[in-house]
Amino acid sequence: MTVTQLDSKTYVFDEGGVRFFLLIGSQKAALIDSGMQTKNAKDLAREYTSLPVILINTHADRDHTGSNSQFDSFYMSPAECSNYYRGGGTGDFLPIWDGDIIDLGERPLKIISLPGHTPGSVGILDINSKRLFSGDPVQDGRIFMFGVQREFHAYVGSLERLLTVSDSFDEIYPSHGSLTVPKDIIPKLIGAAKDILDGKAKGSEQEVFGGKVTLYDFGFAAFLSDI
Repeated sequence: MTVTQLDSKTYVFDEGGVRFFLLIGSQKAALIDSGMQTKNAKDLAREYTSLPVILINTHADRDHTGSNSQFDSFYMSPAECSNYYRGGGTGDFLPIWDGDIIDLGERPLKIISLPGHTPGSVGILDINSKRLFSGDPVQDGRIFMFGVQREFHAYVGSLERLLTVSDSFDEIYPSHGSLTVPKDIIPKLIGAAKDILDGKAKGSEQEVFGGKVTLYDFGFAAFLSDI
């Protein structure tokens, strides 16, 4: 685990394959996701703040919910409930919807719906700093798009809409891949996803979790897909 301080009130926890984030306001702090192998994210957060700590999940894949059991409740899209609870998740979810504002005290966070990677994936916009914490959909690593919950049409629609509000953020912080990615990756990801849908992209067979998927590597990012 490495910890990077972005500023006096923002920290990045990196397990080596996935990140989660701590954002501190004047009244409370928020963890964005809770790690994969990490089971004590709340305790880690308390090393940097004495304020109450809430949890916001970008989505419910297991590599983002490792410490969820430390919280009696957490913020998550209702569209993730099947993914979370059928996967053994515990606790009470507090529903978040597109456009919702969670104010940490002089630090408002805006929820941006980004379905596609999962039905309830969200990005979290730190309005004042103009940082977007994008979860998995916007990154330069390998984006998982296989299995019944992943859907390329929804993914393209989400990113096309994200482009329309891109003036609201200057930096993008994904959960995987590079710590930051530039905004111009968004249209590139849209184009790549459309090429996969249209059958124009060439892929190679890969084995992931014991099953066969297709890897589409575009250089700036890659998709693992079952189409």
